[in-house]
Amino acid sequence: MVMGKAAEFKIADFHCDALSKLQAEPDIHFKSDRRLDVTAERLVAGNVGLQVFAVYLSEAMGKPGFTRILGQLELFRKRVVEGEGLRWLRWKEEAVLTSAPEPPWAMLSLEGVDGLEGNLFYAELLFELGFRFLGVTWNYANWAADGVLESRNGGFTEKGRQLIDWCNTSGMLLDVSHLAPAGFWELAERSTRPFIASHSNAAAVCSHPRNLSDGQIKALAAMDGRIGLTFVPWFVRDGGGAKAEDILKHIEHICSLGGSRQLMFGSDFDGIDAWVEGLEHPGKYEDFAGLLLKHYPEVEVKGWLHGNALSFLSTHLPSRINK
Repeated sequence: MVMGKAAEFKIADFHCDALSKLQAEPDIHFKSDRRLDVTAERLVAGNVGLQVFAVYLSEAMGKPGFTRILGQLELFRKRVVEGEGLRWLRWKEEAVLTSAPEPPWAMLSLEGVDGLEGNLFYAELLFELGFRFLGVTWNYANWAADGVLESRNGGFTEKGRQLIDWCNTSGMLLDVSHLAPAGFWELAERSTRPFIASHSNAAAVCSHPRNLSDGQIKALAAMDGRIGLTFVPWFVRDGGGAKAEDILKHIEHICSLGGSRQLMFGSDFDGIDAWVEGLEHPGKYEDFAGLLLKHYPEVEVKGWLHGNALSFLSTHLPSRINK
């Protein structure tokens, strides 16, 4: 583990799929089970101060529905927050990381609105229950919009446009990772608030369709959204077989397009079955921070590791005071 400066910087990670594994295999324990990439022990070992937990409903477990969302919410509440003492971040006043030893913060996002069943009241319930991000799609079409692998590349449906408008007024934040390009541009035009791509890389560096075009990166930078670089090997390097050093190419490309202040990280741990060498789980984050500090100024590295993420949250999350 890298000591010194790297150990001083807390990490914010905007995407993992640990809840899906906990739902699929009920005997997994969150503290230290090696069937998980993300565990409570590894978050502490890697100095992760904030982890966003996605609720993803795999069709391998049946048709996505609202009760399955509630099932993963209950796992988050009982196994992650109550069971291992992570703090639940819901309000802008909580978006602070200190260098002092303290339990990590945890947030909830929904990856793909399929399980809302086209019912905006369900979206309102999730907000009241503590969700703060909605990823509109997974890879394919749902009732709201097309995913990035849907061949027709459609935009939003009428109900999907109503979802955008509700998010803009409610305080729920939108996530465009997995959204088809047509939907991205429609959202950029319609939304009155910036949005994020929680786990996407630069297509100019690695040509996977889940990565962002230069135009999309520039648009996110212009609106002061956020881009969470991800550790999916085939999103990092064409053909896979990626090493931690390969992520630097994505950092440099996005910075060349004016996106340094929008960069953060969204690992996709527990959503992958192969790993970037040197970034196999959150416990490796301090080593990665050390790698970044060898190549880039400390102030920029601090922003990428957590500062940019926290500034977005402290600006755009709802206030507990006004609740």
